[in-house]
Amino acid sequence: MAADRDCSRNQQGEKNQEAGVHSHKKKKIRTSPTFRRPKTLRLRRQPKYPRKSAPRRNKLDHYAIIKFPLTTESAMKKIEDNNTLVFIVDVKANKHQIKQAVKKLYDIDVAKVNTLIRPDGEKKAYVRLAPDYDALDVANKIGII
Repeated sequence: MAADRDCSRNQQGEKNQEAGVHSHKKKKIRTSPTFRRPKTLRLRRQPKYPRKSAPRRNKLDHYAIIKFPLTTESAMKKIEDNNTLVFIVDVKANKHQIKQAVKKLYDIDVAKVNTLIRPDGEKKAYVRLAPDYDALDVANKIGII
C-alpha cells in the first residue's frame, strides 16, 4: 500500500515538473526609483438613476447671442466700404456661435467674424459678409439704415 502511494507521488511529481510548478518566474528589473501603478481596467459607471432630473436649457440661443446691430458712423462706414455689419453680442459667445446666429437670423453667408470687448464690457462683433451678399442691402432689410 505504501508502495502504491510512493508510486502515485512520483507520478504527481513528474506531472508537476512538466506543468512547471517548480519553475522560477524571472523577476522584472525596475530601472526607475518611482513605482508607476499599472493602468488596469476601469468599467464605466452605470448609475441607478440620473443625477439631474432634466438637462440644462441652453441659455445662449441665436436670439440671445446677437443683442442689436450698431448704427454709429464708423459702423456705417464699415457697411459701405468693407461689406461688414457690426453687432453688439453676448460676452460669452464665441466667433463660431456668432457666425451661426447671423446665418440663421438674417439668412446670409458670413465670410469671417472679428470680435473685441469694449471698455464698457460689451462684446462687439465685426461680421464680414460673403462676396455674393451686399451689406447695404442686408442693413436695409434688417432696418439699420
